[in-house]
Amino acid sequence: MPAISFQSVSKAYPSPNGPQGGTFLALDNVSLTIEPGEFFGLLGPNGAGKTTLITILAGLARATSGHVSVLGSDVQTDYAGARRKLGVVPQELVFDPFFNVREALRFQSGYFGVKHNDAWIDELLESLGLADKANVNMRALSGGMKRRVLVALALVHKPPVIVLDEPTAGVDVELRQTLWAFISKLNQQGSTVLLTTHYLEEAEALCGRIAMLKNGRVVALDSTSALLKAASGNVLQFKIDSELPASLKLGARVTGRVVQFPAVDALAIENYLAAVRQAGLTALDIEIRRADLEDVFLQVMKQHANPAPSAQKVSA
Repeated sequence: MPAISFQSVSKAYPSPNGPQGGTFLALDNVSLTIEPGEFFGLLGPNGAGKTTLITILAGLARATSGHVSVLGSDVQTDYAGARRKLGVVPQELVFDPFFNVREALRFQSGYFGVKHNDAWIDELLESLGLADKANVNMRALSGGMKRRVLVALALVHKPPVIVLDEPTAGVDVELRQTLWAFISKLNQQGSTVLLTTHYLEEAEALCGRIAMLKNGRVVALDSTSALLKAASGNVLQFKIDSELPASLKLGARVTGRVVQFPAVDALAIENYLAAVRQAGLTALDIEIRRADLEDVFLQVMKQHANPAPSAQKVSA
């Protein structure tokens, strides 16, 4: 039985700019199956449909068509059963301002009918670096601490399936390390994890399989190792102190002073460096590295560079 199953899921919204009666497809026939115990990554640019998919999984929105289930429980026809099996950490910092951290966790336990779980609450507080904040009102916490509490709230009923929607967005390195150490431990103990993130180095390090979305469609789905092997060769990377000419920018990825080119072979490397020299620039800290998940992601997005779906009629 799959931990999470998305079967031909589409989600349409009324299109304000389209023809009368037209709709915009936020999700277009998405099918994914995540097996128990997997650490699965869901990647895509802003607006690709990742959060829409998770919102439907959590039962907070209804798919226009298709079916979604969590360990056999349909998220629409068996909402309570599906929700008990699911722990969701949302992107937004949502909290109750009237309770301290421990009280919030106890109330959240009650929503799922879980009683006398103070030992687990203590473990969550300790594992997420919240032990000294247990009696602090939620309003008094920093953004990073509130993010930790959201993780604890999602895990307080010990769900077998954990969904993390951009859990480390805007948080410090310490929280990232603390969070991933704890989530990895739960995954090793059998929990299924679905992660969305813009930090591709996290996805590469943590996820065994990855799906990439663009314009509401799945454009890549494979094991992380297979995706990396499919990347085109190595990458030439160096730094420059001046702006790269427009003619060279076309094939480059430029981040500040760092320039990266796909290094298919030795001749391509020499040609790039010669072109840089001819432009009157000096390449510093030259290195050849293996393609990483960010390189793969950019390649996949470029291959599927079609415009977003236009307004159209969609049957429910």
